[in-house]
Amino acid sequence: MPDEAVELGDLLMRMARAQRRRFREVLAPWDLSPHHARALRVVSERDGMRLSDLAAALHIAPRSATEVVDGLQERGLVERTPDPGDRRAVLLRVTDEGRRIRAEIEAARTADAARLFGRLPPADRAELARILRTLTD
Repeated sequence: MPDEAVELGDLLMRMARAQRRRFREVLAPWDLSPHHARALRVVSERDGMRLSDLAAALHIAPRSATEVVDGLQERGLVERTPDPGDRRAVLLRVTDEGRRIRAEIEAARTADAARLFGRLPPADRAELARILRTLTD
């Protein structure tokens, strides 16, 4: 079992690296990094959030979140607006262009995932999902 466990760990790491590479390739047409894409998704889902909340949601330092948001703002995908409840704070809002880009990215990711996981029969996909949930919970 120890050799099998090591092999399973190695296979899982190879798959994770391959999946990260696929994600970067999917994002190439928009010239976005995975960090930018994840931040855009989170801001889209929680429009009007604070920068500190974004940092917490992404599990990154607030300074890193600032840099990611700066990049998204430069591209016109998000904007900072004053927080009506606290004049010192700002809220992050997704722009119409940000919503459009996010929808395009989600469609591309969905198509890519369908190609990848489509190699497996439905029962195997369900079993893989069950196993991965068990290992991550």
